[in-house]
Amino acid sequence: AKDCGHHDDEEQLAKRITVAIVGVFVVVGIIIFLVWAILHPDKPRFILQDVTIYAFNLTAPNMLTSNMQITLSSRNPNDRIGIYYQKLDIFASYHNQQITLPTLVPRTYQGHLDVTVWSPFLYGNAVPVAPFLEEGLSQDMNTGMVLLNIKVYGQLKWKVGTWISGRYQINANCPAYISFTDRTKAIQVGSAMKYQLVQTCTVDVSLN
Repeated sequence: AKDCGHHDDEEQLAKRITVAIVGVFVVVGIIIFLVWAILHPDKPRFILQDVTIYAFNLTAPNMLTSNMQITLSSRNPNDRIGIYYQKLDIFASYHNQQITLPTLVPRTYQGHLDVTVWSPFLYGNAVPVAPFLEEGLSQDMNTGMVLLNIKVYGQLKWKVGTWISGRYQINANCPAYISFTDRTKAIQVGSAMKYQLVQTCTVDVSLN
């Protein structure tokens, strides 16, 4: 009978320890949720400041060479939440077809209300273009206005105090209207043409 009583005491102690541990996790989880709900981070704001075109040539059969440098800024609108940009790939597209290789920018931490500026080069040498897009691109270049889209794909983490969230997916789309006939809309830089755009980008942040 004494042995059974001792065994029951051990079971009761183990149950109390388990309940205490679960309780601690629940309380910590509730605190993190409340902090997250109160702070509710706003997604970063991206602006495409300018695009410098070094080459943009369409040659037969359906080959596009486009070399450019862009200036892209990102602002963290949160005054209590930092942002870790884990990975950001940037490339140019035309009518949803990628026309340059993705360029990876360095990992960056963005503090409260901070602004970060990147100036990557985007290269696409002899990229095959779909025939129906080649016809539309030729028409756009002949009329003098081409709409490119500078796209950003990557991952970020939020930082609140010492707590860092899991990974979130970030997608940004920045329209860039490039005029090939009206030189008054560009600044000549050597053999290149620089277009001042200051174009707001659409940004979407979701769970990875």
